[in-house]
Amino acid sequence: MREPIFDRRRSNSPAPASALTAERLNYQGNYSCPVCRYGEISALTLMDAFACNFCRHIFSANLDRQIIEMADSSQSLSWYWNGKNWQGVPRSGVDFGWEIVVLALCFVGFPPAIVGLGAYLFPPLPGSPLSWFPWFWTSLTFATHLGCVVWLIIEYYQFPVFAFLRTWGQHFWRRR
Repeated sequence: MREPIFDRRRSNSPAPASALTAERLNYQGNYSCPVCRYGEISALTLMDAFACNFCRHIFSANLDRQIIEMADSSQSLSWYWNGKNWQGVPRSGVDFGWEIVVLALCFVGFPPAIVGLGAYLFPPLPGSPLSWFPWFWTSLTFATHLGCVVWLIIEYYQFPVFAFLRTWGQHFWRRR
């Protein structure tokens, strides 16, 4: 007589303790990389540091606080391990309030408005070869100022854009 197939998903037995509790950061585990989000970081042999097997970044760890910091970067990028994934650590002493939002909107809005107002008040001659240039310059002014604000937001939230793009490019070319 055949025994019934045992399905663990429908089992009434309790889940293992490791599945119920969050995993603490330690040097014996493997974790997803907070930079490339593709590779895994693991401990370097004979060192108190981690390294990614894909993007090859090196991280120093503070196991008491569950924080890693990118050691091979000029920027102070750090992440907190919450037991399942990484969260960026906000910089201390920096307050991001409504005043900064208003200042960013003014920085993005006023320069293109001034350039556009100049182009509206003093339009080029109709049919001239460069009649498109004032509106192009207004759009370029807007895009440049918006890019500055977006870059500052990326720096504040510590998203490593160049490392991410380089890793993404490596992953793309390896697939081909």
